Amino acid sequence: MGLRATQRPALSERKSSSGCAPGHRRPEAVPGSIHYHPSLGRAVAWHLCARCRPLRLVFFPARLDAAIRKIIHLDMDAFYASVEQRDNPALRGKPVAVGGSQARGVVAAASYEARQFGVRSAMPSSTALRKCPDLIFVKPRFEVYKAVSRQIREIFAEYTPLIEPLSLDEAYLDVTENLKGIESATQIAQEIRAAILHHTQLTASAGISYNKFLAKLASDYRKPNGQFVIKPAQGLAFVEQLRVGEFHGIGPATAARLNQLGIFSGLDLRQQTETFLRQHFGKAGSYYYHIARAIDHRPVRPDRQRKSVGSETTFEQDLTTPEELLSGLQPCLDSVWSYCQRAEVRGRTLTLKVKYADFQQITRSRTLLAPISSQAMAEQLSRELTASVLPLAKGVRLLGLTLSNLETLEEAVGKQLAFLF
Repeated sequence: MGLRATQRPALSERKSSSGCAPGHRRPEAVPGSIHYHPSLGRAVAWHLCARCRPLRLVFFPARLDAAIRKIIHLDMDAFYASVEQRDNPALRGKPVAVGGSQARGVVAAASYEARQFGVRSAMPSSTALRKCPDLIFVKPRFEVYKAVSRQIREIFAEYTPLIEPLSLDEAYLDVTENLKGIESATQIAQEIRAAILHHTQLTASAGISYNKFLAKLASDYRKPNGQFVIKPAQGLAFVEQLRVGEFHGIGPATAARLNQLGIFSGLDLRQQTETFLRQHFGKAGSYYYHIARAIDHRPVRPDRQRKSVGSETTFEQDLTTPEELLSGLQPCLDSVWSYCQRAEVRGRTLTLKVKYADFQQITRSRTLLAPISSQAMAEQLSRELTASVLPLAKGVRLLGLTLSNLETLEEAVGKQLAFLF
């Protein structure tokens, strides 16, 4: 249940048997005591009272009224490329692309110097080279990126247990109630960005608002190395002046369909009824109806249980060869397996998604009796699925991989052992 906007969200506290007085200042949480409580829908932590010293249980709600929530979206700046420039001084100030071979590869990430020439992620390497002949290609080092991501996550955890990672380089934080008792989410974002720079020598951008949708939009507004705030009184006006293609959750194909219906801006979208949008876009229509009104009640979920994990990439230039397909699929595979490692889960079903240049879409799946146990095994399956769509009769504009039927690592190992007998 959300709190009334007139309340200070001080939240429920349980006095210890030694009689801690209400209202005593809360210092740092007891190390190791913070965890997400699914049945409560919130995080809990034990604290030591600064004056009385006994332990108290403090709840951090995962969902408060939109008017009083303080959400931060943190996004690292050109993360992979920036790590490479940090670790190799010879690359600093030069156009860098992290990705496969120049002839057949796909750009996984581009430095800001490369972006000035129009180089973007998911672009075929050959196209990137035509745009920027001096482009320097670097092979990805995902273990290094994951290690840096863990450093950044530790900084987040100093402020709140409500952290929802979206990838190695971005996350949502709910700091409505935070471990340092700081009232200003803007100050928290500034401190986190400064700490990231100090500990990793990398810059981050931040968006601060009262819901996840607006916070993510705001993080793009002062990139690189900046932050932007959208206050509750500003949300509606901010959304209505955006092009619908700028909304997170509305891709190029959906934006084109909206344009065909005469919907070009957030204001145009807000003028539509929910019934109309659902007629044309199904369940997603309700989402579009609400975000056009700057409404997003989704909580920040640090321990959400996922049934599947997927990644997909839309390419600026259609892929036409088997080599380009495999190269383009590799970042998707790396992203999916990175999540499996972090979340300690494994899956039994791997699904390949292919969208052609004419927007026709097909999927190919393979389900195993035992969970996929290694990235090498997942890569072999992805190759087999890719082979099933060859030869290509037309160009491919989007590739995706999804791993489903997820189980915990403990469950997966148990099933694998069972097959040995």
